[in-house]
Amino acid sequence: MKATGFISLWTLVSLPCGPLANPAEREDVVKHAIKLHRGKGAVITQRKQWVLESCRKLSGLLRQKNVVLNKLKNAIRAVEKDASLSDEEKLFQVHTFEIFQKELNESENSVFQAIHGLQRALQGDYKDVVNMKESSRQRLEALREAAIKEEMEYVELLAAEKHQVEALKNMQHQNKSLSMLDEILEDVRKAADRLEEEIEEHAFDDNKSVRGVNFEAVLRVEEDEANSKRNASKREVEDDLGLSMLIDSQNNQYILTKPRDSTIPRADHHFIKDIVTIGMLSLPCGWLCTTIGLPTMFGYIICGVLLGPSGLNSIKSIVQVETLGEFGVFFTLFLVGLEFSPERLRKVWKISLQGPCYMTVLMIAFGLLWGHLLQIRPTQSVFISTCLSLSSTPLVSRFLAGSVRGDKEGDIDYSSVLLGMLVMQDVQLGLFIAVMPTLIQAGVSTYSSIFKEILRILILIGQILFSLAAVFLLCLVIKTYLIGPYYRKLHTESKGNKEILILGITAFTFLMLMITELLDVSMELGCFLAGALISSQGHMVTEEIMCCIEPIRDFLAIIFFASIGLHVFPTFVIYELTVLLFLTLSVVIMKFVLAVLVLSLILPKTSQYIKWIVSAGLAQVSEFSFVLGSRARRAGIISREVYLLILSVTTLSLLLAPALWRAAIMKCVPRPERRSST
Repeated sequence: MKATGFISLWTLVSLPCGPLANPAEREDVVKHAIKLHRGKGAVITQRKQWVLESCRKLSGLLRQKNVVLNKLKNAIRAVEKDASLSDEEKLFQVHTFEIFQKELNESENSVFQAIHGLQRALQGDYKDVVNMKESSRQRLEALREAAIKEEMEYVELLAAEKHQVEALKNMQHQNKSLSMLDEILEDVRKAADRLEEEIEEHAFDDNKSVRGVNFEAVLRVEEDEANSKRNASKREVEDDLGLSMLIDSQNNQYILTKPRDSTIPRADHHFIKDIVTIGMLSLPCGWLCTTIGLPTMFGYIICGVLLGPSGLNSIKSIVQVETLGEFGVFFTLFLVGLEFSPERLRKVWKISLQGPCYMTVLMIAFGLLWGHLLQIRPTQSVFISTCLSLSSTPLVSRFLAGSVRGDKEGDIDYSSVLLGMLVMQDVQLGLFIAVMPTLIQAGVSTYSSIFKEILRILILIGQILFSLAAVFLLCLVIKTYLIGPYYRKLHTESKGNKEILILGITAFTFLMLMITELLDVSMELGCFLAGALISSQGHMVTEEIMCCIEPIRDFLAIIFFASIGLHVFPTFVIYELTVLLFLTLSVVIMKFVLAVLVLSLILPKTSQYIKWIVSAGLAQVSEFSFVLGSRARRAGIISREVYLLILSVTTLSLLLAPALWRAAIMKCVPRPERRSST
C-alpha cells in the first residue's frame, strides 16, 4: 500500500514538473499533490469508518431482533397458558404475535437479499446485456414476491384490527343491557359475518400457486366518483373497492369482474356509458348514410371510428363492447337460418361444401406462390391466405335481408348458394382456429418434425369432420322428434305473453350454440342450424318468430358494426392509402375471379348466371380476420405491420362490397327483384 501510494505521489509530482522552470512553482505543485493525496486517504478512512459503523449497527439490530423473538415466544406460551382467555381470544392474540414475528423475519431477509443482489451485480459484466437482463428479472421476481407477502400481511393486519374492534364491541355489549332491537341487530351481524365467510372464494390464495400464474405489477386507477369522497375516512376509502381500473406494465387495462363482497350489487358504469354513447351517435351516422344512399351499417362503423382509439377515445370497455357485439352475429345468423329452410339446404349442399373448399385451396396456393416470390415464410403465407379467403356472413346477410327469391322452375336460388357457402366458411373458421396452435408450432419446427405436424393437421381435420357428422345427426333427431312438440308447447304457454316465446327461442339458439362449441365447431354454425330447424315448422312460425327477434338483432347488430369501427385507424389508411388501395383491389379482384372460376365448374348450366352475384357477395374479407389477426400477432406468426395491413384491407374491402354487390344485382337480377334486393 505504501509503495503504491509512493508511486502515485511520484507520478503526480513528476508529470507537471517538466514544463515548469521556476522552482517556486514546482514546490507549489508538489505541495498541492501531497494535499490531494492526503485528502484521498482521508476519504478512504472515512468510508472504512462508515462501513464499520454500519456493520456494528446491523449486528446490534440482529441481536435485538433475536431478543424480541424470544420475548414473543414467551408471550405466546403465556397466552396459551392463560385460563381466563377464551379459545377464540387465544387464537387471535397468538396470531397477532405470529404476524409480528413474520414481519421481523421478512425484514431481515430483505437486508440479506439486497446484499446478495449487490454482490451479484458487482460480479456481472456490464457489457453483457443478457446477464444484465437476467439480473433484472431476478430482482423483479424478488420484488413481486415481497409485494405479495406484504399484501398478505397487510390483509392479515386488517383482519386482526377488525377482530379487535369486534371484541371491543362485545365487551361493551356485555357491560350494558341490550334492547330487543339491539339483540336482533347483533344476531343479524353475526349471520352476515357467517354469510361473508361462506361466499368468499379466496381466489387469490387458491390461484397464486397454480401453474402458469405470474405475479405482475399493476396500477390501480380509482373511479372519478371516488374523488368526491373527500370527507370519508381513509379506512372507508380503502375498503371501498369500487370499480377500479387496473393497468399492467404492458398497458393492458382491466376492470372488476367479480367483487370480494358479492352481497353488494355493482354496475360497470364505463360499459353503460359506452353503450349509451354508441346508441346515441349511431342514429345520426346511420341517418347520414341512408341520406346519401349507403347502407346504414357503414354509419355504425363510422360511429365506432369516431368513438374508438383513433377518434375521441371515449370507449373504455372495448372488450365488453365487442363481446356484446358478438351476440349481434349470433342473432343475425339465427335469422339467416330462419329464412334458410332445410329443403333449400338440401338443394345446394354439394355446392356449399365444394365451393369454399376449392376457393380456400386456391387462395392458399396463390398465397404460397406470392410468398415464395416475396420471400415470405410459408406459415405466414398460409395464415394470410386463409384469412383473406373468408367472407363476411353478417354483411351479406344484410344485403339479402328482405330480398325476393322467386326463381325460375329448376333454377338454383343465388341467396341459397351464397348463404350455404358462407356458413361453410364459418365452419372452416372453426377448423382454422383449431389448427392454429399446430400452425404456430410449425413456424418454429425443424424439417424433421414436418411430417408429425402434417399428421397432426390431418387428425384435426378428421376430428372436425366427425364433429360435423355428429352435429347434423343431432339436428336430424331434433327435427324429427323434438322441435315440433317444443314449439307447440312454447306457443301454448306464450298466448298473450311474448316473453316466454322469445326466451324459449333464445334458449334453444344458445343450446345449439353450446353444442357446436363443445364439439369444436364454430358457434355461428349452431345459431344458423337453430334457425333452420325452427323454419322447418312452416312459414307462419317463421314470420311470428322473426317479428319477435328482429328488433333484438337490429340493436345488437349496431353494437357489432360499431365494434368493427373500433379497429379502423384512418390515419394509418391515409398514410399508406396507395399501397392499401392496391392491395385491397388485388384481393377483391382475385376473390371475385376465383369465385367465378369455381362456380363455373360446380354450378349447373341452367344456373350459371348466378355466379356473378354469388362471386360479388364473396369478394370481401370477413370481419373475423380481426380475431384471427390478433391471435396470430400474439403468437408471433405475423408482425405488427402485417396485422395492420390485414385490418386495413379488411375494412376497405367491406367498404367496397356494397358497390360491387349493386353492380352485380343491376346486371343479373330482373327489375322487380332488384328493387327489393338493393
